[in-house]
Amino acid sequence: MAVVANLDPKRSNAGSDALEALIALVADDLNAVNEQILSRMHSSVELIPQLGGYIVAGGGKRLRPVLTLAAAQLCGYQGTRQTALAACVEFLHTATLLHDDVVDESDLRRGQASANAVFGNKASVLVGDFLFARAFQIMVEDGSLDVLRILCTASAVIAEGEVLQLTTTNDTDTTEEAYLEVIKAKTAELFAAACELGGIVADRPAVEQAALRSYGMNLGIAFQLVDDVLDYSAVQARLGKTIGDDFREGKINLPVVLAFRRGDEEERQFWRRTMEDLDQRDGDLEHAIALMTRHNALHDSVERARHYGAVARDALEMFPNSRIKHALLDVIDFVVSRDF
Repeated sequence: MAVVANLDPKRSNAGSDALEALIALVADDLNAVNEQILSRMHSSVELIPQLGGYIVAGGGKRLRPVLTLAAAQLCGYQGTRQTALAACVEFLHTATLLHDDVVDESDLRRGQASANAVFGNKASVLVGDFLFARAFQIMVEDGSLDVLRILCTASAVIAEGEVLQLTTTNDTDTTEEAYLEVIKAKTAELFAAACELGGIVADRPAVEQAALRSYGMNLGIAFQLVDDVLDYSAVQARLGKTIGDDFREGKINLPVVLAFRRGDEEERQFWRRTMEDLDQRDGDLEHAIALMTRHNALHDSVERARHYGAVARDALEMFPNSRIKHALLDVIDFVVSRDF
């Protein structure tokens, strides 16, 4: 049994096109960001650029740095600070991925072997530390205390989110509120910081900086909600990606929270056995998906994502109409309707 998380398949291609359109609008700056990443990953210690390059090369669409570049363009910024800061955002993101995969004992990252599976846990943790250090060097070079405040705060909040997730893993009593607290810290905080930086470099009023932060925060929440749904999605399986990783690790995400809360006692015993005790047997993943489907847990999780997407949309209302604004609005559809 499988579930297609994308509730409106006709929108999936449109969402992907929206992301490509946003990337095209910041293409020159993004090329400069990629150059910054390559140059700043240089080290005489051969393993550092080797491992760092491995994970950066598989780094997907660079959504977070793209948001920094787009936010700066939305604010009319004409300088160059945004490219180094976007690289900084990508370093922070990459460092957290390295550490996440070690903590989660993950063997795969975006369909390929994770860095820790290839290079080992010790190397992954230490290179993650190196990337954090590089990010802080970039912040200091920029010279703005506001930039330093935003990114240092984001780094601390993300670390808190990782620790908080440890307290909810394998705990079926986790509430929706506790789950949201985790994903706001672990995922959405960096989205928020990435967007807020655009207003900072352009020296925009505080109300605009706050609006950009709100856009990023709500976009990030929607992104993680859909990510959690995709872990149980047939779309992922058709793309050759593994499904059920969160289930096998006992991670409590919103589909589990909703299915557990809405189920009867027999169903709750199933969740306790599989998620708390990690006593998982053949067919348990399929049964978990069946329970989520029965209780509309996947559907309602996507609907929550749509809600946060709508809040993100509202946050940009104060900005004048432009191609970059419309691209930022359209990328919300990509986040909510994506299948990768």
